[in-house]
This record gives sequence, structure tokens and C-alpha cells, in this order.
Amino acid sequence: MGRAYKHMIDANYIGADKYFHARGNYEAAQRGPGGKWAAEVISNGREAWQSFRGSGHEDTAADQAANHHGRNGGNPNDYRPAGLPSKY
Repeated sequence: MGRAYKHMIDANYIGADKYFHARGNYEAAQRGPGGKWAAEVISNGREAWQSFRGSGHEDTAADQAANHHGRNGGNPNDYRPAGLPSKY
């Protein structure tokens, strides 16, 4: 998840947030049950914190949908925005 977060910051690409959410959760879940569990805990904590800070409910729900998609084996590229450099 840390690598996906670093790539999201480096890319600084509008519309790529959900892709990096899905990718981080996907990669963590590929490490086994512990990775999937950690991804869920980290994702839920992050979204709870953002909600507490006033992030919109729709954005939080969309982030969680992308998290869930990746964590459950969905292809992160389903969320990949057009034009995102291929190195990500």
C-alpha cells in the first residue's frame, strides 16, 4: 500500500485517486490473508479519518468501493484513468 501511495503522490494525476486505492489494496491482498486484513484495517482507518476531517460522503464511499474492488481481486486497471503514465 505504501508503494501505491508513493506512486499516487509522485504521479500527481487528476482522477487517478481511485486507481491507486484499488492498486494498493490489490497488491496488499496478494500477499495473503494478513495482507488483505491489513489493507482493510488501513483503508477503513484512513477513510474514517477523512470523514472525521470533513471529506464528502460520496468521495469516501467511492474510495471504499475502489478499496474493496482491489482487495477482493478486482483488476485495479478498471479504475485507471486515461493518460496516466505507463510507469504507474
